Amino acid sequence: MTRDNKLGPEARPRVLAEPVSELTTNRLSVYLRCLSALDAEGVRTISSQALAEQFHLNAAQIRKDLAYFGEFGVRGIGYYVKELRRHLRQILGLDRGVRVAIMGAGNLGLALADYAGFRDDGFEIVALFDTLKEKIGRRSRGGVLIYDIRDFRKIVKREQIGIAVMAVPAAAAQLVVNAVVAAGVHAILNFSPGAVKVPRGVKLKTMDLTVSLESLSFFLVQGEMDG
Repeated sequence: MTRDNKLGPEARPRVLAEPVSELTTNRLSVYLRCLSALDAEGVRTISSQALAEQFHLNAAQIRKDLAYFGEFGVRGIGYYVKELRRHLRQILGLDRGVRVAIMGAGNLGLALADYAGFRDDGFEIVALFDTLKEKIGRRSRGGVLIYDIRDFRKIVKREQIGIAVMAVPAAAAQLVVNAVVAAGVHAILNFSPGAVKVPRGVKLKTMDLTVSLESLSFFLVQGEMDG
């Protein structure tokens, strides 16, 4: 008998009474990727223990995280892979599709706009924005149109943009963030170096590539010292 859940695959996520930590949502994303891999392989059901063993996770943590949102399995069988994957997509808001704008049409912004994996995961890149006149009106290789940043507020409303991705130079980052917030966008993914501030009610997640590289560099140095 597995310890997973008591209800069948049609169980629904519960309404949350408390805010969810970012660590928990990060783990849900990991579970979703694992379930997507299993679904692609044709796996129909799996227990939390088997899921943990196959993907080097923690079975008790899986059960705890999922129980926070509801009950999603069948006693003695485990989780229905396809159904649990659908529920996690619903919990993460991916089932309704998320429309994204990228601020900055430089090399990074263009590369992000054309990354096919975003669409596969439920994110649609609908617009690029820049200040350079020679870029405005052009498209990325994947066909994403580059708009004048002065039209951002209008495009946000028209395209129902939910997330803005910052790919602008550090010197311009705060000004662009301010414009994004003023246009009513409350979720920002920041690839720009340096610190930016947002008001309460706006979620900012910064991906600092330099910090990650420095961490890897430290790992290499420690390895050389240990050797």
